[in-house]
Amino acid sequence: MGAGEPTFLWLLPERAVNGFATALGGTRLLTDDERAGLERRSGEGARRRYLGARLLSRYALSACTGRPLDRWRFTRGPHGRPEPQSSADGVRFNLSHCDGLIACVVTRGRACGVDVGPTAAPDGLAAHLARRLGPAERARLEGTAPGARPALAGELWVLKEAYLKALGTGLTRGPGSFAFVRRPDGRIAVEDPLGAGDDARWWFDVVHPGPRHVLAVATEHGRPGLLRRTDLSDLSLTA
Repeated sequence: MGAGEPTFLWLLPERAVNGFATALGGTRLLTDDERAGLERRSGEGARRRYLGARLLSRYALSACTGRPLDRWRFTRGPHGRPEPQSSADGVRFNLSHCDGLIACVVTRGRACGVDVGPTAAPDGLAAHLARRLGPAERARLEGTAPGARPALAGELWVLKEAYLKALGTGLTRGPGSFAFVRRPDGRIAVEDPLGAGDDARWWFDVVHPGPRHVLAVATEHGRPGLLRRTDLSDLSLTA
């Protein structure tokens, strides 16, 4: 995979995690550190999402490369982003999950990021997010009909997170330091004063995989129509 080649998006509903894990042998694929991380999670939902995300990453990476599921080991970048260890083929991936849904994006030789959240940000969260947007984004949000603001806030936030994850910084960088705009042709573009040429460098997809969720994918040197989505269960049942 390289520029002009597909970006692969894999989606796993949380309600399907138990069956998915059983099919892959439960926790057998996890490292000792990952098993310890699973035990540290408090609450059944948190443990289910943690396990599902670790298994989904291996499944998606193996589907894209043909490497056996049990051969994947991971390292972490300076800001904690996981990367395949000793990946000679240059494969990259990113994970996100929220209540009800787990997502994994895979590319080769290109940075990528994914973030998933609720379709409409709750009122309190929408106000909190607005304070962390850029000036033009806040103006756009304030100019939107009140009933549509939670959905716009949710979309802007997953775009912010996906981009920061693709950059590898996560929220160590302020989300108000750059802004998203829609070009006249409908394309979503980032205006980033710290990244010359980012408008041409990045492609963004916004996906509504079901009635409860919105997600964004940021792909370095992406192209329109190259996102390949695989649903591992019927997402129409997640409402």
